Amino acid sequence: MRYKGQGGVWMLFSIPFWIYLVILFILFSGYMAYRAMRAEKILEQQYIEREGQIYMERIRQERNRRQHAGSE
Repeated sequence: MRYKGQGGVWMLFSIPFWIYLVILFILFSGYMAYRAMRAEKILEQQYIEREGQIYMERIRQERNRRQHAGSE
């Protein structure tokens, strides 16, 4: 006996299981892509900070060199 309100539930059971697997793999793939993107962004930020520190150190060294050259 089928009731009027159970149409949606029966429709879910009538879909082949491999379609659920495909949907699950799509969601999993999206999650893994998000994780990879976030990790890449963190690595890129660390690289930018490290290069910025190297640049600022070169500027300090150049200022010190000019100060010592100018005082002599």
